[in-house]
Amino acid sequence: MAKFKTLMIPVLAATTAAVAISAALPAAAQSYRHAPVYESRHDGWRSIHQRKYNLDRRIDQGVHTRQLSVREASRLKSELNSLVRLERAYQRDGLSRRERMELDRRYDALSAKVRYERRDHNGRRW
Repeated sequence: MAKFKTLMIPVLAATTAAVAISAALPAAAQSYRHAPVYESRHDGWRSIHQRKYNLDRRIDQGVHTRQLSVREASRLKSELNSLVRLERAYQRDGLSRRERMELDRRYDALSAKVRYERRDHNGRRW
């Protein structure tokens, strides 16, 4: 049990830092005057910042309410970060329609995973 508590302190510190940073993200995102072209379109595409912020917030909220274990949250955040890296790679030469559809599908799948993991009671039967 002492080993578990020793491991939890850095994890909780990192989670607290992530919550603080994610709380400041919307304010930082609003300060940019010139958003990339794809962000200003009215075709339903949400920017990388908005989708990442929403998923990151849902994961942090799940940890806070104990709907997600620390292990589940770290796995979900890792998947989110790899998705963000993929989107940034796609953005280098502009997002094609196929790339947008692929990213939408992957964001939707990750969102569904977050929803499932938050409702699975961390493997407990109650």
